Amino acid sequence: MRWFCINILSLYQEPQYAMNDQTQPKKSFPEERRYQYLISGIRDYAIYMLDPSGHVSSWNAGANRFKGYLAEEILGQHFSRFYTPEDRATDLPRRALETALAQGKYEAEGWRVRKDGSRFWAHVVIDPIYNEEGTLLGFAKVTRDVTERKQAEEALRESEQRFRLLVQGVTDYALYMLSPEGVVTNWNPGAERIKGYSESEIVGNHFSHFYTEEDRVAGVPVRALSTAAGTGRFEAEGWRVRKDGSRFWAHVIIDAIHDDTGRLVGFAKITRDLTEKKKAAEALEAANVALFQAQKMESIGQLTGGVAHDFNNLLSVLSSGLEVLSMQRKDGKDGSPSGADVRTLESMRRAIDRGARLTQQLLAFARQQPLQAETRNLNRIIHGFETVLRRAVNPNIEFVIELDPKAHSAVIDSARFESALLNLVVNARDAMPEGGRLAITSANVSFGADGVTPNTTALAPGEYVKVTVLDSGTGMPPEVVARAFEPFFTTKEVGKGTGLGLSQVYGFIKQSGGDVVIDSKPGEGTAISIYLPAVVETAPEGGDAHTERVLIVEDEPDLMDVAASLFTSMGYDVVTAASGREAIDVLERQDVDILFTDVVMPHGMNGIELASYTREHYPRTKIMLASGYPLPALKQRHGKDLSEFAFVNKPYRLSDLARTLGSAM
Repeated sequence: MRWFCINILSLYQEPQYAMNDQTQPKKSFPEERRYQYLISGIRDYAIYMLDPSGHVSSWNAGANRFKGYLAEEILGQHFSRFYTPEDRATDLPRRALETALAQGKYEAEGWRVRKDGSRFWAHVVIDPIYNEEGTLLGFAKVTRDVTERKQAEEALRESEQRFRLLVQGVTDYALYMLSPEGVVTNWNPGAERIKGYSESEIVGNHFSHFYTEEDRVAGVPVRALSTAAGTGRFEAEGWRVRKDGSRFWAHVIIDAIHDDTGRLVGFAKITRDLTEKKKAAEALEAANVALFQAQKMESIGQLTGGVAHDFNNLLSVLSSGLEVLSMQRKDGKDGSPSGADVRTLESMRRAIDRGARLTQQLLAFARQQPLQAETRNLNRIIHGFETVLRRAVNPNIEFVIELDPKAHSAVIDSARFESALLNLVVNARDAMPEGGRLAITSANVSFGADGVTPNTTALAPGEYVKVTVLDSGTGMPPEVVARAFEPFFTTKEVGKGTGLGLSQVYGFIKQSGGDVVIDSKPGEGTAISIYLPAVVETAPEGGDAHTERVLIVEDEPDLMDVAASLFTSMGYDVVTAASGREAIDVLERQDVDILFTDVVMPHGMNGIELASYTREHYPRTKIMLASGYPLPALKQRHGKDLSEFAFVNKPYRLSDLARTLGSAM
């Protein structure tokens, strides 16, 4: 630039002499003239001279084009008129000349003003010009109109700003960059929301930080970058890890970023949390599987019911035929069949009986058995049947009954419910040949409007009571669980099971409006849960739900405490009395649903007299008698028929009380 400005000085020296000193002889500078013509013809740059005070002393075609002034309009004018009012207010023109003098050069960019008042963005260079003696002659000023470049830069800056705002505003996607080695270089709010790390915590760390330990060991992050670098893109779904250690299901895209020369400069990574979508898809798939299973079981049930009916008819023909044959044999000449004939006929009758039982089981699965359903407390049924259940269990198995005292009642055929429960207990026992733990539990459950249980079985929204038989046995693989309720399907050895036990339970519970669910894994035991619609006692307006109240009449304090504990565990409200007279006072003061009284009591009224009084004055109260004497001895001693009262022998257990309560009137 200094060489260029010296040539400008040489170019303008000869015209300057011509204007200021008329006596000076004119000189010819053909070389300088060529420079003058060159500069005058330049249209892409404004190249002109300023005197030491900043007034324009020369003007070229480029200056005319940029700024709009002709030479005669601008020569002698101060160059500050090209500056904006705000720049003149800050005295920028003066400071520009001072900088050029102090530093030998001034270079800057800024807005300048044309003759018509419009503005353009200018790149400006001002060089001081000295003669051979070092005297300041003025300044060479070169200006270029870079408005288009400025506008392009502004457009790019605005575009980058908009893109930055877009990326920063996205919260449903994690958008960030990786270095070619996989190190995180930036971080958006979506990434922070999804992964839990702030920008300061994660920038500078390798992106494999988000992968599960098993994926890192398998080299998944390395393969992802390698694929993206080789093909330009990597896309996949998988589990990723948040800062708190929790996992989420992610959809991931990695794009390779190259510069203009094709060199890899990094990767753009987009991650979306699809955990809820995956859960919804899994729930839909499970619902479809459950629907298919229900449709399959329904179809099998219809087929089974038809076969059972036809088979029953054939058995009826055979049974009737045997009766006819037997009568014909008796009407024969000797009237006495041979021993072989008798054994044959008995074998045929036994086969017919077994076939009849088989058809009953098939009909139970097909939900075509007549039920004698009534509202019953399932806890009481289980306690009453406890003795039979315990006998079915091997001695090396720990047998536990854990029932919720507040479990609701259900409309159920109690005899068939007992049979179903026994079936489940026997299956659990067979799954623990080396011993283990078997538990029976009850609980209330409530299903919401979606009607989906945690076990993916569909039931109408509402209240249910659940009874579960849980064992610590061998468990079942998923393929066995899927077929466990099918008729004749069994994993037992030939001759050790018909494959109709669980089918019978399934059909009965379905016919009762409920469902059966199996939760089992190999080596982790099995839990089979029965869900039945609950009968929830509604409370009278302004009051609480009614709980049956039992009045225990016992003169022995310790025995009274034990009886009270037993009834309380079954969900009853308990009141007590130590004599018949106290019991009558209680009956007069409050409603009593059940009277449980000892027969032999000192000091006046005995239990039988109290029972008779209660039956006469409070006919809706159920009555149970207890005594250490057997019932026949009591009848003989008191001379009264006690069959109208339920009776339990002392010492009694919880199961005895529960069973006897079922017959109390």
